[in-house]
Amino acid sequence: MRSFTDTVSSKLPNTGTSIFAVMTQLAGEHDAINLSQGFPDFEVSPVLIELVAKHMRAGHNQYAPMPGVPALREVIAGKTSSLYGAEYHPETEITVTAGATQAIFAAISAFVRDDDEVIVFEPAYDSYIPAIKLSGGVPITCKLKAPGFQIDWEEVRRLICNRTKMIIINSPHNPTGSILSKQDLLALEKLVKNTGILILSDEVYEHIIFGEEVHESVCRYPGLAERSLVTCSFGKTFHATGWKTGYCLAPAVLMKEFRKTHQFMVFCSNTPVQHALADFLQNAGNYEGLGLFYQAKRDFFLKALEGSRFTFTPAGGTYFQLLDYTAVSDKNEMDFAEWLVKEHKVAGVPVSSFYNKPYNNRLLRFCFAKSEETLQKAADILCKI
Repeated sequence: MRSFTDTVSSKLPNTGTSIFAVMTQLAGEHDAINLSQGFPDFEVSPVLIELVAKHMRAGHNQYAPMPGVPALREVIAGKTSSLYGAEYHPETEITVTAGATQAIFAAISAFVRDDDEVIVFEPAYDSYIPAIKLSGGVPITCKLKAPGFQIDWEEVRRLICNRTKMIIINSPHNPTGSILSKQDLLALEKLVKNTGILILSDEVYEHIIFGEEVHESVCRYPGLAERSLVTCSFGKTFHATGWKTGYCLAPAVLMKEFRKTHQFMVFCSNTPVQHALADFLQNAGNYEGLGLFYQAKRDFFLKALEGSRFTFTPAGGTYFQLLDYTAVSDKNEMDFAEWLVKEHKVAGVPVSSFYNKPYNNRLLRFCFAKSEETLQKAADILCKI
């Protein structure tokens, strides 16, 4: 007699547990310094925490409107206009989501159908390809060009065909810390002109960009904005990843379809947090200095690594830094990452896990959204290897 389990067929047969969960668990088991998963080890602003408590006490504890609290959508519209000169209507073009990953999943689910092709740049954040496959789509991967991890737009042009439904971009880029330039955005705008191709732009690290660079959001480019869904994250911006609150921007015709999917995934996100963010965002200083804040952490970490056998190109954005261990070991990335945790008590993420098929650059990604004490301890260990 067959068991019902014999009839279970995985929709993601080659997908295991997220590498972030795997490495965090491994770090916990071996009492290692965890620079793998992208979360800060320092506190959220006490002002913001008090605002959440204030709105809880005020009774804002039931369902928010499905698109999000109106006051928050209005302040998002103002912020987007101020930063990028782009106008999004709070009622019809902005939706607050349960984090950016949910927004990404909703965007893909809303538009990608069976056999639609979606171009993804690798290494890629690990939610993109599973979401495409679950929607019946076909991921078409395009490798970013090392060592700078930039896009070869001529290669993209060759990949585009009549089945191309969407192109996913991510800048500042997780896991490499690279950023897209104005020339990149203009090249993309030219490629998709007079096509039906949609753009999903993952911009969760929009405020974490270093040096003299500016964030080149698709919102700045009308030819892209008209066909783009933009996902952003308050968790990344305000050191509160556990709050899982983000948002999506899109023209009304796209947002209408996005909301059809969003409402049946989560309906709405955390109500008192939304009210608190609406208040907190009134002061632009709460996010405008984020680039300098994290650049100081990046520089501290890299200076502490001077004299080590690891090599690197300083990240241009995000709070991740790639380290090349070629001079240390010839192990593949996963084996090296496990060895580093077990033998030296420092956890990073193998960049190979951000590829659809195994690809070894001998690179690990380390999160520097940590206290200086944590970064110094990790660097001291890495320098002794």
